[in-house]
Amino acid sequence: MGILLGILVLSFLIIIHELGHFLVAKAFKVKVNEFSLFMGPKLFSFQKGETVYSLRLIPLGGYVKMEGEEEESEDERAYNKKPVGVRAAIIAAGPIMNIVIALVIAFIMMAQTGFNTTQVKTVLPGSVAENAGIQVGDTLEKYNGKTIYQVGDLEVFAYPLTNESVDLQYERNGEKQKVNITPNREQDGYMLGFTPKDTANIDGSESNVVAEVTDKSPADEAGLKAGDKIVKLNGTEIKTRRDISKIVDQSEKKEITITVDRAGKIQDLKPITPVARKTSEWKAIGVEFEYSKGGFINTLKASINYTISTSRTIYYSIGWLFTQTVHLSDLSGPVGITSVISDVVRLSPSLMDKVINLLSMTAMISINLGLVNLIPFPALDGSKLVLLLIEKIRKKALNPEKEAMITMVGFVLLIVLLVYVTYNDVLKKILHL
Repeated sequence: MGILLGILVLSFLIIIHELGHFLVAKAFKVKVNEFSLFMGPKLFSFQKGETVYSLRLIPLGGYVKMEGEEEESEDERAYNKKPVGVRAAIIAAGPIMNIVIALVIAFIMMAQTGFNTTQVKTVLPGSVAENAGIQVGDTLEKYNGKTIYQVGDLEVFAYPLTNESVDLQYERNGEKQKVNITPNREQDGYMLGFTPKDTANIDGSESNVVAEVTDKSPADEAGLKAGDKIVKLNGTEIKTRRDISKIVDQSEKKEITITVDRAGKIQDLKPITPVARKTSEWKAIGVEFEYSKGGFINTLKASINYTISTSRTIYYSIGWLFTQTVHLSDLSGPVGITSVISDVVRLSPSLMDKVINLLSMTAMISINLGLVNLIPFPALDGSKLVLLLIEKIRKKALNPEKEAMITMVGFVLLIVLLVYVTYNDVLKKILHL
């Protein structure tokens, strides 16, 4: 069921993307020959006006086929006959549609669940924040000069940092104030690197059963697998996740031997050393934030902030790839994304949690799809916009053969990247079977 939901989410978002192209093309009277839901062999179709609407076999994606888009056409309503500005609007409409739908989803989600503000609710005693003079009611605004749109931004900003000090700007009674602080990022306990099957029950039943193992974690190194039931740590009997946390924290950096019940067979895994769990940046600073729910304007503002924040994080992540702060092997393709959606739905304890988490994942992936498409890489919408800008500057279109060659090269590179990330996704799944 989760895998099916993952496929449907990806298909929905790609269709939304193509719908953006379609609606703007129609608005500017461009002739659209076909609007297709999904890819592959055609299952059935019907024609309304000049456009054929089709449903195809493979439930992934879709496309809009405009007259004069891929080859020259003399039709006055052809895409190639339209001014540069019109063509740019049509191309940009797909990514913009993805960002708009993410904003709508975020609004629906936050209207239901509420959201954290950046106003300080609590200053933890003896914390860095207390020593710096930060008070309850202060609103955090900037971290090292970067605007804080939502609380999660603190974790993003701190991700590449270790023990560095930071400049924190906050607002108090309408006045801006700045402090330089060094967050206390000492480890917040230790961990093995797995997600328990059941975290919903108060008694912790089945929370010693493994639902998922984190890649490259100590648990992964030990050979722990989804479905394993952890029955002992260093010979001590385990019944709940609390038992696991207690023993792991006490052991600190000493080796631990995990004993599991795997399909009825008791076995010891390879001894491993727990890793330190990094302290959340808000806790390292020493503050907790107000929570808000209700009000159309406040919810809309929060959903806009979420969209801006997520967009910025995506571009940070791309930059981290080049600086090797994150590795190319961490990228996920359709298989990995579908798997993540499936896991998020499967691990959510209640129906409402499943819906909210699915909405959250859908909004984040939609923003990803929109922004990545705006990157000026051959075959993506961003490169088409760059070519249109060049055409506007040169006062004439690029040679169709050269444009086709650029698109083909980009397409081949994208296919290579897709094959690579799909290989990574499949390999990760195989290793965790």
